[in-house]
Amino acid sequence: MTSRDFRTDENEAFERPRRHTRPRTKDRPDYSGAEIGVVITVDRGRFRLLVGDREVTAAKARQLGRTGVIVGDRVRVVGDTSGEEGTLGRIVQVEERRTVLRRTADDDDPYERPIVANADQLVIVTALADPPPRTGMIDRILVAGYDAGIAPLLCLTKADLAGPEELVAQYAPLGVPVQTVSPGAD
Repeated sequence: MTSRDFRTDENEAFERPRRHTRPRTKDRPDYSGAEIGVVITVDRGRFRLLVGDREVTAAKARQLGRTGVIVGDRVRVVGDTSGEEGTLGRIVQVEERRTVLRRTADDDDPYERPIVANADQLVIVTALADPPPRTGMIDRILVAGYDAGIAPLLCLTKADLAGPEELVAQYAPLGVPVQTVSPGAD
């Protein structure tokens, strides 16, 4: 055996596959017949969906990439949608959102993150006393709700400890409906 029989570069034996070896197609799967569900919870890459009258666990399909799926989204789902224990569907498409409620992670964060999609009403619950209402927080939530196109409702609790008149008068010019709740109320 001569020296030319030995390979000087060990990596020659492990060639990488050439690029574009698989034929590509522009034909994409048609999911128009897939079942539609509403996302009710998101937990570590698993989504609980309400599909008809049953709850289905699903994962996001790879083709969605970094597309965010949030609570309230209407999605198309394929796979096992029976809702039985241990089954898993696959979310293949996110339908267009009617409304999106967003928030920033903190005050100096330039990015707004979506929290809830397709909400019809935003209920802001605050106590009238113990702790006292934080009007600045209420104002920020109202702005986010109006920006998202979601109708707000202000729910005031602990009406037995303090009167709601001052807070009601403060938000009356905005036309925000107010519901007052006290202990023992039905």
